[in-house]
Amino acid sequence: MFHIVLFEPEIPPNTGNIIRLCSNTGSQLHLIEPLGFEMDDKRLRRAGLDYNEFANIKTYPSFKDYLLQAKPARLFALSTHGMKSAFDTEFKPGDAFIFGPETRGLPKSLLSELGEEFVLRIPMKPDNRSLNLSNTAAILVYEAWRQCGFVGGG
Repeated sequence: MFHIVLFEPEIPPNTGNIIRLCSNTGSQLHLIEPLGFEMDDKRLRRAGLDYNEFANIKTYPSFKDYLLQAKPARLFALSTHGMKSAFDTEFKPGDAFIFGPETRGLPKSLLSELGEEFVLRIPMKPDNRSLNLSNTAAILVYEAWRQCGFVGGG
C-alpha cells in the first residue's frame, strides 16, 4: 500500500524494526545504498524477523536508481527541517516516504529537489533534536494507512 524508502540507513535495529513495520502494514521497503550494515547482520535478526519478511525489500545503488526503477507517484521526505506537518497532509495509497540516515538526515539537495510541499515533519516539543527513525516511520505509515481506512488490515 505504501513505500518506505531508507536513504543510506546506518543502524541495523532501526531497519529491522522498519522491516517488521512493512510486513505488518503491507508496505514495500526500499533501501538506498550504501548501507551501514550487511543484510545478514545479527542485529537485524535480533528484531525477531522471519526470513519471509526479507522478501519484500528492494535495494538500489543510488537515489537516482531508485527514482528510475521505482517511479514513485508521490514522494514525501521526512525531516526536522520540514515546514509542513505530516498530520496536515492528505495521503493516498502508493505514496512513498523517504527517511535519511540516522546521524545526518537527508541531504539538503534532495530536500530542495522534492520541494517544500513534499518535505514533512512530525510535530515535537521545541528545542528537541529528533525522533527515532523507526518510530517516525511507524507514526507516518499508520497515519497514512488510517487516512486510507486501514484497507487490507484486519
